[in-house]
Amino acid sequence: MEKREVLVFTPPDVARFIDHTLLKPDATRSMVEKLCEEAVQYGFFAVCVNPYWVSLCARKLAGTKVKVCTVVGFPLGANESRTKAFEARCAIENGAQEIDMVVNIGALKSGDWEAVEEDLRAVKEVCGGGIVTKAIIETFLLTDEEKITVSQLIKKTGFDFVKTSTGFAGGGATVHDVALIRRAVPDIGIKASGGIRTFEDAKNLILAGATRLGTSASVWIVSGH
Repeated sequence: MEKREVLVFTPPDVARFIDHTLLKPDATRSMVEKLCEEAVQYGFFAVCVNPYWVSLCARKLAGTKVKVCTVVGFPLGANESRTKAFEARCAIENGAQEIDMVVNIGALKSGDWEAVEEDLRAVKEVCGGGIVTKAIIETFLLTDEEKITVSQLIKKTGFDFVKTSTGFAGGGATVHDVALIRRAVPDIGIKASGGIRTFEDAKNLILAGATRLGTSASVWIVSGH
């Protein structure tokens, strides 16, 4: 009988999966600086901040292994595609290494898949192959069929990750959604985001297929809570 490999890890091991996140509208400079310091201290993969703070994070994290991630079209995804493309270009010029773009949820729910694809391509063209790209789909607002279709479209347009949620539209990452997306697109990244607050949350999402976690409870999680 074939043995099945069992993934075993401890809370500190989860750090390498985490985008240490601070997207609150009232985030201050000192809070962002602390975010960067914690990311280095605990070995998080990246920090994820609003575009205004990208240049600060790039300076703070220069010479470290921690990546700088920012959001585009956040949090609604309802910007024009050219606006998202310009926003991504500015972020990259300021030092962003990863771009998390919110897809056009309204177009998606309207069944206008051509508009959704054009939106994705506009940002992917700016990012090229050197910037890691993640597309946020707001799973809480979608049917399972829509989740599958948009995940496959995200792969088709060359994005590196499907990301579950902004954290601003209700709901959040679930094991069901991560497993569903993993079956739909078995060979690209999945970033589970929204409502991840404990080590058990993180572990279960990773076991379901997540390859990155977006959370503001990062320190709490890697401390074993």
